[in-house]
Formats: sequence, structure tokens, C-alpha cells
Amino acid sequence: MSRRLAEVAAKVGVSEATVSRVLNGKPGVSQATRDSVLTALDVLGYERPTKLRGERGRLVGLVLPELANPIFPALAEVIGGALAQQGYTPVLCTRSAGGISESEYIDLLLTQQVSGVIFAGGLYSERAADHAHYERLSALNLPVVLINASIEELDFPQVSCDDLIAMHQALGHVISLGHRRIGFLLGPADHVPSERKLAAAHEFAERRGVVLDPDLIVHSQYSLESGQAAATRLVERGATAVVAASDPLALGAVRAARRVGLQVPHDVSVVGYDDSALMNLTDPALTTVRQPIDAMGRAAVDLLAAMVGGGDVSRDELLFEPELVVRGSTAAAPASTGP
Repeated sequence: MSRRLAEVAAKVGVSEATVSRVLNGKPGVSQATRDSVLTALDVLGYERPTKLRGERGRLVGLVLPELANPIFPALAEVIGGALAQQGYTPVLCTRSAGGISESEYIDLLLTQQVSGVIFAGGLYSERAADHAHYERLSALNLPVVLINASIEELDFPQVSCDDLIAMHQALGHVISLGHRRIGFLLGPADHVPSERKLAAAHEFAERRGVVLDPDLIVHSQYSLESGQAAATRLVERGATAVVAASDPLALGAVRAARRVGLQVPHDVSVVGYDDSALMNLTDPALTTVRQPIDAMGRAAVDLLAAMVGGGDVSRDELLFEPELVVRGSTAAAPASTGP
């Protein structure tokens, strides 16, 4: 701190006491001197205190992993609206293959002097990913909120859909329909929400006396095409139901079943996750587990606003309960594979 005061004071040509008064928002300093001190902070590469970021400090970074999955534009709409109601402007950052990385987006957001960052899906949930930029945000004490589960080492507030309840709902539904050859189409193996869903599946199946075949558990990237490729293995191995970790993966499973001449849901039932846009208009309409994204998005914004205002918020994960939405993609198990 003393080094920063000395460097800024020397740059502007004022005393360290004057710089301290500016940084602490104290009176008795001209506006011209205040502006010079803040500019010197920027030039020297120091972060401005949140309370002194002015109008530019009303910006909030909103970092998404993609826009292809409809759940993320839906989350962006909810979060953007909630931010606007509290006087903030979202700065949308979306990763793309070969494009700007998440770490590079953080560099960009810091140059814009954002008041905080909301991550709605990202590298924080991938164990094998580089997490250095999160550690940097933590060191800067910049308000950060994560939506859905992260690795344990990161100490940011989290707003999550309860993966345990989600899997209990999905698995309980297909078991009640008589399915026993149940396939699981999950995200990458190091993806924390997928880890949670798989652990919940094992726990629930054991309680219900159902044996899960390890050959019917596959991992995939979160895209329809990757889902189709992975689900093909499940239907070829005799799965009569597929529980997927996202709606695009579930639609990939529907396509996979059809490509090998099977009908959904007559031969294979499919359950998605998210209840993203238009899932009630697919053929057949998709049975899925609905994330309460409106409540989750607003909770994330409330947490961030409280942190920006200097409040001390809990680091305990806020869990929101999902809802099973039964539509046309699930039906009773084929008679030959029933209980």
C-alpha cells in the first residue's frame, strides 16, 4: 500500500497524504487533483477502489461459455434485466473456439474497471482447466459470483441448481416407467456438475435396488453432435432410457436412436436437463429437468450487488430446486426389458 501511495504521489506531484485522501474518498481535495490521482492509478496499472470507479464502475462482466446452448442466452437475459434494475450495465463475454479465452476476457473486464463479474458456466467447474485468472480476481477482492458448481478451491459465492435432486427426479421417473437399462450421457469427466449428477445417480439407484451398468455411462462435450456420437454407444449397448446432462445432449440422443432405426420413446426414452427454449416443440417434446434460472439469476445479481456495496455475503452454496417436466420423449420400457 505504501509503495502504491509513493508511486502515485510522485506521478501526480502531490503528497502521499493527498493520494490517501483520494483513495479513501475523503473531502478537502480538488476535483482536478482527484482526477489526476485516479488517472495515475490507471497508468501505473493499479486497480481503482470500487467506490471510486464512477460511472464506469457501474459495469458488470457477464461471462458465458457459449451461446449455442439456449440456456445461456436465457440466463443472460435474466441476469441482464436484474442488473439493469439495480443500475448496472452488463458486459457480455462469450468464449468461442479459437476466440478470446476466459482469462483474456478477465483482462479486458479489468481494464474497463468493472464493479464485479458473474460467471454463468465456465472453467471454474472443470478440474483440469487453468484457474489462475480466478485466483487473480480473488487477490483483487473483486466481487465475483458463480452460477452452478465449481471446484472446491475457489472461495466465491455460488448459486446452483441442486444436481442431486435433479438426478433423483430424472432417474426416478425412468425407473418408475420400468427402465433398468439406463444410460447416462454426461459432460466431461472432470466437470463438477457431471460428477455430482453421477454420484447422485449411484446413490439413488442403490437405494432403489437398481444396478447401473458402467458400460452405460458415457461422457461428452456439451453439444448436440458430441451428444449424438456418445449416445450412439449407449443405444448400441441396449440402453432403453438415456438421462442426459443438458438438453442439447438429450437431442443428440434422440438423433442417435433414430439413426440406428429406433423410435423415441417407443424403443428409447430420453430425459434432458435445463428445459431450455423450444424443448416443448421438439419431436417428440422433450421430457427434461427444469433449472429455475429466473430465481437463480436474480439471486446471483443480489449477491453481487451486496458485495459491491461492501456487504459480507455467505460463501455457502445457494441450492435451488429443479422441476421435472414430463413430455413426450419418455414412455414405459419395452416389454422385453421391463422389471
